[in-house]
Order: sequence, then C-alpha cells, then structure tokens
Amino acid sequence: MPRTHAIPPDQTRRFLEPGPVVLLSTAHKGERGIMTLGWHMMLGYDLVGTYIWSSNRSHALARASRECVLNLPTADMLDTVVRIGNSSSADADKFERFGLTAVDGSDIDAPGIGECHARFECRLHETRITADYPLFVWRVVAAHAARRPKWPRTVHYRGDGQFM
Repeated sequence: MPRTHAIPPDQTRRFLEPGPVVLLSTAHKGERGIMTLGWHMMLGYDLVGTYIWSSNRSHALARASRECVLNLPTADMLDTVVRIGNSSSADADKFERFGLTAVDGSDIDAPGIGECHARFECRLHETRITADYPLFVWRVVAAHAARRPKWPRTVHYRGDGQFM
C-alpha cells in the first residue's frame, strides 16, 4: 500500500486532470482564435464542458459565434501547444503565427487544425457563466479523426509547467 502525505488542496488537479490538453479554435466575423485548454470534461456521449476564462480572447469569440472546434494535438506538437498557450489571439492570428493549417468545418464555421490527430466540431448547448466560473457546454455535431495510430500519444498537463 502506498504511503501518502498531506498536500495542499489546490494541487488536486495534478492528480485528477480530466484528460488530454486540447486546442480550442474559434472564429467570429473574420477573427480566428486558438487557445490551449486543459480544463474540459465529458458530460455525456456528445456533450463536453469547457472552462474558458473570460480574459481569454477565445472566450469572447466562443460566446459570440456559439461554436468551436476541440482539436486533439499529439505529443510531437508539445512545443506548439505550449507556445499557443503562452500567447494571445488578440495579438496575432495563431494559425499564421504557428504555421497551422486551418481546416474548414463540415458542420460549423469555426476552423479546425489540420495538424491535429482529431477534430470535434461543437455548437454551444448552454452556458453556466458566473462571476467565477465560465462553463461552456458544447454538443459535438461532427467528429474527424486519423485512423492511425489508434491510440495516439497525447499531451497531459500536470501543473507547474510539467507535461506527460
């Protein structure tokens, strides 16, 4: 049996992070955005909840357009994922800045990212935006994934700038 010791409650996410880091892409009135996102959760077979901080430009684009693409990057994209997360869509078009291929959606107007293993096109199902917690609930309306590898090496954030 492992020996445990007390840790600060704010370190819980290091152990319970819900899944792989995704790149959320949005667009509205000619402006595109991409953000690195680790705070998401499955709420049903086709429902995904995301926490998008209101200070992120992607928050405004997602609210206005009511759609997004959840793009699944692989481990070979880690440097790009980190650089996207450390920059603002308000400063530059991240597709151009990071040399990413914008892929037209099949059911929505927001672009996907061609270099990612999978893309999940989403429409806003509902929001639960309070002063502290901007929760978006998305319905996946179309999904696209590479056939190989079946189980890609994805990126998971462990906190404190550490990934696995």
